[in-house]
Amino acid sequence: MSYELLTVDTVPGYVAARPALARFGAVSRVREVGDGNLNLVFVAAAEHGGLVLKQALPYVRVDPTWPVTPERNGVEARALRVHNRVAPGLVPEIHDADPERHVIAIEDLSDHRVWRGALNEGLRHEGAAADLGRYVAKVAFGTSVFGLGAKGHKAALAGAANPELCEITEDLVFTEPYIRHEHNRILPANEADVAAYAGDPAVRAAVGAAKLAFMTHAEALIHGDLHTGSVLVRDEPRSAKAFDVEFAFYGPVGFDVGALWGNYVLAAARALVLGDDGHAAWVLAQAAETWRGFADEFTALWPDRADPRVIDLDRYLAQVYADAAPFAAAKAARRVIGFSRVSDIESLPEDLRARAVRAVLAGARLLLAGEPRGGEPKRLFDRVGQALAEAGR
Repeated sequence: MSYELLTVDTVPGYVAARPALARFGAVSRVREVGDGNLNLVFVAAAEHGGLVLKQALPYVRVDPTWPVTPERNGVEARALRVHNRVAPGLVPEIHDADPERHVIAIEDLSDHRVWRGALNEGLRHEGAAADLGRYVAKVAFGTSVFGLGAKGHKAALAGAANPELCEITEDLVFTEPYIRHEHNRILPANEADVAAYAGDPAVRAAVGAAKLAFMTHAEALIHGDLHTGSVLVRDEPRSAKAFDVEFAFYGPVGFDVGALWGNYVLAAARALVLGDDGHAAWVLAQAAETWRGFADEFTALWPDRADPRVIDLDRYLAQVYADAAPFAAAKAARRVIGFSRVSDIESLPEDLRARAVRAVLAGARLLLAGEPRGGEPKRLFDRVGQALAEAGR
């Protein structure tokens, strides 16, 4: 390793040595909060406010023999700056970026909580889903040909390659769940469910098409990993912010919408097997809320597009919608078959977990069946809810 990793003890000295962080003054208290696979995360209380330091590890924490480039930290810094410009208030502010030690300093959002945990507890943060739809729309417009024009888009695309993190998604989301792989962990009670799902030629064809779209549709500087564990929420004053943008790259806008939808499916499956039908229905209704936030915001931005000729708004929105459904399926299914499980499912007792996995796969299969252009998310996710309920009994 060519750079020094931070510790709770070394953070105060590190902050003091960074000119960009001088306005925070002396750090008096530090706690490590990161529990993910890729980064160290520290919350520091300083004389003039709090800040968060996020340092990229050069390997996957659960498997130190699996190297991952720490340069992704620079990708995250650049994406955060762009997203703050086009979608202010919907991502954390960035205070500093250190390319030598692969550290970024960002806004302290300790008064927020991770949305996945709140959903697991049956809590409802009204408005968060629509805010995230607005975030996706602002980024989709502001970083695409619509906001930048053709030359600006090509220049931005050339400077935003993120091949190593994209490969992780290509492998973990679109490939490994559909082959025999050491990362896959399947309960005995779900072996037949997974075999039926992953071996279905129609499922494999749809996932393959989604993978190709992910790899080739360079529309906008999307978040790239917009699940409910990458969202912070707060009740009062109401706030929802996307974070962990290290997977950002120029990709299909429907991938960010679909990532949220897929995670609503996971949360709903959990609620259903726990007997909380009301919370499951509320969570699935957030798919329409996200879509409404996206479509309304994108439509509001449309008159300011760089080139008002030829391209039709309704056709573009219909394409994003049609893309989002198979991406949602892939994002949900990988969490119950492959690597990097989620607490929605993993914290359930084994018998309930098996039912939830079966339900998620049923919902994914329905989403992969394809959603026609001009579809309607409420109707779609009502059908997903029925599929979850029937399969999860």
